[in-house]
Amino acid sequence: MRSPNKSRSRNKNHNRRSSTNVINRVFDSSGPDGKVRGTPQQIIEKYQTLARDAQLAGDRVASENFMQHAEHYIRVLGEAQREMNQRREQEEARRREQQAQAEAARAAQQKNREAEETDQPDVAVEIPDVIPAPLDAQDEESGLVETPESKPRSRRRKPSTSNNDQAAE
Repeated sequence: MRSPNKSRSRNKNHNRRSSTNVINRVFDSSGPDGKVRGTPQQIIEKYQTLARDAQLAGDRVASENFMQHAEHYIRVLGEAQREMNQRREQEEARRREQQAQAEAARAAQQKNREAEETDQPDVAVEIPDVIPAPLDAQDEESGLVETPESKPRSRRRKPSTSNNDQAAE
């Protein structure tokens, strides 16, 4: 009996073609003259060279065969480039949308700041006139003004009654 994991691993790489970078991917092409290995652009150039050589040798059938192989890779390369351009355009559109949203948010914040600044009325702070305190004879000589902090404290403390005194009463 087969385990379910084996069937899953077989299908794991089933549709990987669209996720890989075809332009830089190395292919093994089995052409009429053997294997041709390289990127799509290299394979195209190789088959076009082989087609030109076959045409110069007078072998029209081989020349056409090489050109068909080259056209296949031209289509593969063209499709990959279209997909890349489409992805690039989608990415640029997404970036532009994000940038527009960020700019709109910044503009809204700036507008809110300006609205807060204009909504706050200008409050004129009135400073009360200072009334000079009466000067003592001693202060007149020094030119100092008497302040509450400079007055000596004359409060007396009430004698505290201890717990023993309260119990006695």
